[in-house]
Amino acid sequence: MADYYELLGVARDADDKAIKGAYRRLALKYHPDRNPGDRAAEESFKEINEAYAVLSDGEKRARYDRFGSADAAGVQFSGDIFDIFASVFGGAVGRRPTQRGTPGEDLEVELAVTLEQARDGETVPVEVDRLTVCDHCHGDRAEPGGKGKQRCVQCAGSGSVRMQTQSFFGTMVSQQVCPRCHGLGEVVIEPCGACHGVGRTAERATVQVGLPKGIDRGYRLRVPREGNAGLDGGNAGDLYVYLELAPHEHLTREGDDLFYELNVGFAQAALGSAFEVPTLDGVEVFEVLPGTRSGTEVRLRGKGMPRLRHVGTGDQVIRVVVDTPQRLTPKARELLTAYAEEMGEPIEPQETLLERVKGMFGKRRKGKEPEAGVAN
Repeated sequence: MADYYELLGVARDADDKAIKGAYRRLALKYHPDRNPGDRAAEESFKEINEAYAVLSDGEKRARYDRFGSADAAGVQFSGDIFDIFASVFGGAVGRRPTQRGTPGEDLEVELAVTLEQARDGETVPVEVDRLTVCDHCHGDRAEPGGKGKQRCVQCAGSGSVRMQTQSFFGTMVSQQVCPRCHGLGEVVIEPCGACHGVGRTAERATVQVGLPKGIDRGYRLRVPREGNAGLDGGNAGDLYVYLELAPHEHLTREGDDLFYELNVGFAQAALGSAFEVPTLDGVEVFEVLPGTRSGTEVRLRGKGMPRLRHVGTGDQVIRVVVDTPQRLTPKARELLTAYAEEMGEPIEPQETLLERVKGMFGKRRKGKEPEAGVAN
């Protein structure tokens, strides 16, 4: 879903008057009555109505501005887009088109993307199992060239029947969907041999999903008209893509920053050394300064992730971890012992230290004993 401010073509600090004016201009441009049969215009009309519904509401707009997207803020569009149009124009322009057929169902899939794909805003293919219009009968449900359909005799083609029930208050009359034709007003005499009269068949399709730059895990993207096909001319449902972030071999993500843990040896940290460090742009040379302590963090400015729907880029943080050697060769032990003596760092085995402490403790106890010849 595009940014609501971008959809209406207004600045993020636009006032209510500017937002309403932008909506009026775009609503007239993309209204279905002015673009008959244009699916792209119909989708644009829906999107700008959703954008106006959020930005014209002070509370929803504040939440949207804070979290950066409608999905992250929990802001959901509810209501009818033509009701919004009528509230702005007073019902003077355009009409509400009739909805023909049954809309297709929405579908949901999960998609794991790499850090590189999320950073660059790539278009990623997604495999979707969905229902599509039958190629054989083109959704008509009847066998082409066969006996076709006939008007439902139970509802006389209206798709609904009147039902009478008796209650304490008397006879109650209600209107219900016809149980024979299921509201279609006609029944199939000879069902399609390919879809068995359903009008749809299963397919596995590849849908191209465009990622906003800097997108992170936990976001949901809506791909219009890529869900199940509708029946009897109804619109196809939407496809909702839930994003996960695939693990990276070297880097981890925290918000807009990327982190890399650089393990260095004791001597390398003390004397300083240069290392090759992986980034999303390739390998870079990184210098560890002499005397660097374990846990030191250094930022590579602008090497992180783009800020989603905002200006700027995060950083890559190099976290230095000084490794303590677990096994030493005799020569290495000799050199480290000499270093400790030079730096005044005593190297004393635990057993020796314990004996010395015990000896000190014994001397203190002897010093507290009463002197000889003193009467109790």
